Amino acid sequence: MKFPTVTGSNLSGQRYHLPQDFEGQYNVAITVYQRVQQTNVDSWGALLQDLARQYPGLRYYELPTLPNYGWIRRSFIDGGMRGGIPDKAVRARTITLYLDVKKFNAALDLPTIDDIYVLVVDRQGEVLWQTNGDYTEQKADLLSQKLAELFSQTIETQPADAS
Repeated sequence: MKFPTVTGSNLSGQRYHLPQDFEGQYNVAITVYQRVQQTNVDSWGALLQDLARQYPGLRYYELPTLPNYGWIRRSFIDGGMRGGIPDKAVRARTITLYLDVKKFNAALDLPTIDDIYVLVVDRQGEVLWQTNGDYTEQKADLLSQKLAELFSQTIETQPADAS
């Protein structure tokens, strides 16, 4: 499954064309649809920080995924999020997507906006793993195992140092 081509801006104002602008070799993208889901997203934070330290090629993003509102409403929403997130690193990795949510979710086979989704996406936009909902130890173990597998394959396929 491919991550659809979409455009958004992070809360620092930088424009992104996803999936090609995902910065990691592998990227964890969390889709969030409603303000009340923020605690679900936050439940993944400590694990993702640890995994990013463990794997320098890993980046993670929060993707507020919202209907394609007009610019006034978008400005209000983005300003509210920016005001509520003082941490510059979190602002930089929060990329708001204003789009046709049903079409976006259909492309990723995400059945509802009543839950968050955690996706692992490579540089080519291939979705390699996904789950939904709150952090649990079981989901954390599955994500950690998948990333260990992906990064070990990457090491195995890199050419030997020609020294």
